[in-house]
Amino acid sequence: MDIATVVGLVISMILIAIAIALGGSPLMFLDAQSFLIVVGGGCIGAPVMAFPIKASKSLVSVMSKAFFIKNYDAVETIKFIVELAQKARKESLLALENVEIENEFLKKGITLAVDGTEPPTIKAILSGEMAYIRKRHENAISMLKYIMDSAPAFGMIGTLVGLVNMLATLSDPSAIGPAMAVAILTTLYGALAANVVCAPIARKLEWYDGEESMQMEIIIEGINSILEGDHPAIAEQKLMGFLPAAERTQGGGE
Repeated sequence: MDIATVVGLVISMILIAIAIALGGSPLMFLDAQSFLIVVGGGCIGAPVMAFPIKASKSLVSVMSKAFFIKNYDAVETIKFIVELAQKARKESLLALENVEIENEFLKKGITLAVDGTEPPTIKAILSGEMAYIRKRHENAISMLKYIMDSAPAFGMIGTLVGLVNMLATLSDPSAIGPAMAVAILTTLYGALAANVVCAPIARKLEWYDGEESMQMEIIIEGINSILEGDHPAIAEQKLMGFLPAAERTQGGGE
């Protein structure tokens, strides 16, 4: 589990709740009508209409990665690939068949290599899979950003509905205050949905996509180096080129 995502969300919600509690009765900030307009319309209805159903299904899967994200250690990946290169150079490419590999993407590439698949074909297969994964992430992030826009927009719609109700009760001064409060609540709900939930998760998923993409690029280049018979030290230098200078020192590249 990615603790930072959970802690950040909890801290945001707790601080907002404390601020609300200090200002008066928290129950004033609960309104079913406003909730239905923002969540039902802005966060569910509009996105389902704007995107295919399959995109909505994949959104939940991709969003879960913001909370259960894998920690990609590029340096450790490079070290492991260099070990594979050493083993293949000392023994043979077939010796990699019995090596236990946790990373499914790397495992698929090594399996293709051991099976005698041509290097260009391996690269094409892995690059195609990487492109599919990135596209899936891109679609989910795009949908989240759409919700970031639609939730506040529906909040404004709710505010207009509340203002209409308020204007309809101008003859009763005692009803104006509650009607105005409900009108403003929808704007608040929309802002919370967009800025407390959607925006941070979208940014985390963008970061995750970049990290995973770099990991896959390292793996593709590493497998190519193994197949070309590069000396392990040369392979390491090639792969360390993907990393910032500060991280290269961890792997002994500088």
